[in-house]
Amino acid sequence: MLIFRGGAVSRDDMSPSELQAHVAKWYTWSDELARRGRRNAGTPLDDPGATVRGHDRVVTDGPYAESKDLVTGSMLIEAASLEDAIEVARTCPTYEFDGSVEVRPVHDHRI
Repeated sequence: MLIFRGGAVSRDDMSPSELQAHVAKWYTWSDELARRGRRNAGTPLDDPGATVRGHDRVVTDGPYAESKDLVTGSMLIEAASLEDAIEVARTCPTYEFDGSVEVRPVHDHRI
C-alpha cells in the first residue's frame, strides 16, 4: 500500500490551473500503473474528517497535523517485494510539492 502525505492537495497557494496540471500527472501515473497491472485500487481523501480516540471514544474534528503530514490518499498496488513497491513510489508525482509516500505491505488474510 502506498500512503500519500502532503503534496499539492494540502496546499492552498496553488492556482486552479497549477492544481489541474498536477492532478493530470497523477492520473497519467495511476493509469500507467493500471495499464501494467500494478494498481489495484486507490482514492484521494477529502475534507473534513474526524478522529475518534480513547476508551471513551471522544470525537474531535480533524485530523489536525501539519499539512505536510496529513494523509491525503492511498493506493493498493501489486509489487513483488517491498523494494519493488519503493521503486513504484519513487515515480509518484507528489514529490513535486514536497509530498511523501509511505510504503507498507498489506497483510494477506488468505494465508
